[in-house]
Amino acid sequence: MRIAQISPEAMPPKLYGGTERVVSWLTEELVVMGHAVTLFASGDSVTSATLAPMRDRAIRLDPSVRDPIALHYRMIEQIYRRKDEFDVLHNHLDYYPLSLLMRQNVPFLTTLHGRLDLGDHMEIFSTFRQTPFVSISNNQRTPVPHLNWLRTVPHGVPADLLTPLRVKQEYAAFLGRITPEKGIEQAIRIAGRAGMKLKIAAKVDRVDKEYYETIVRPMIDGNPNVEFIGEIDDRQKSAFLSGAYALLFPIAWPEPFGLVMIEAMACGTPVIAFRSGSVPEVIDDGVSGFIVTNEDEAVAATRCLHRLDRATIRATFDRRWTARRMAQDYVALYEGLAGPTPKLHLVSG
Repeated sequence: MRIAQISPEAMPPKLYGGTERVVSWLTEELVVMGHAVTLFASGDSVTSATLAPMRDRAIRLDPSVRDPIALHYRMIEQIYRRKDEFDVLHNHLDYYPLSLLMRQNVPFLTTLHGRLDLGDHMEIFSTFRQTPFVSISNNQRTPVPHLNWLRTVPHGVPADLLTPLRVKQEYAAFLGRITPEKGIEQAIRIAGRAGMKLKIAAKVDRVDKEYYETIVRPMIDGNPNVEFIGEIDDRQKSAFLSGAYALLFPIAWPEPFGLVMIEAMACGTPVIAFRSGSVPEVIDDGVSGFIVTNEDEAVAATRCLHRLDRATIRATFDRRWTARRMAQDYVALYEGLAGPTPKLHLVSG
């Protein structure tokens, strides 16, 4: 099939960027599967697909950008002018191109990668209720259940990107981003009460700088059992996660997916996560980790980690969470949309 993947940033991202990494992995898997994929992204992307550079640098990382919305609309127009070159258009640009996409004849779908419970988002997506959408977890749909949901396609990671390493487990891990909803304060308390050292591999966005300096940093400074490593890339994650007793994921928001959970599973590392958002869909409780409801239960779960088998956790990843499985799920959707008679209809899962 001739497939357009549409995302405005660098593929893969230089460091943090869950959506961009997923789109990159999907693109590469589709190429391996024999499809003709064109990736609409920034010119600093690295891909085996045909790259259609929208601009030299990723919008998010270019300090000269003052109006990113203008650049998004320029990109949408360029894609629209080339639409007839493709069998299907796969939009990862959220709601930006929906009005234009609905007024043309090439089959398309939109994967929504973020939370949908904000009032403004609920209004905009409800306006386009007949647009074909894909969710990344069933829970993500909860605020807008009546959209034209084609399917839930959970994220997947390339099977050989992260692997279990034979290293000694010596700490609990926190991976991702320093922000209140990710539960860094809770992770520090859980590890401390469990008598575990905590290693934090996370970025601090500009918007969360004050939170980090006033709340988080005082919990770290002078605490010999907490080590702040900073942001790490994919090459460093196997060692970081393999060396952890568990990944702590005490989220305080409706997480749409939570990519770090399956990254930990790829390394055979169990996850202790709060029951929120997608967590019950991702973790097989008692197999790949433990689902808890508060800090007390999380501390208790650390004492049960010996019951979990790291080889079984990796096997669970291989069965459920690879990029190949994700790509196959999407191809089924593409074929249904682009067939002589569309075969897709709203489904519940």
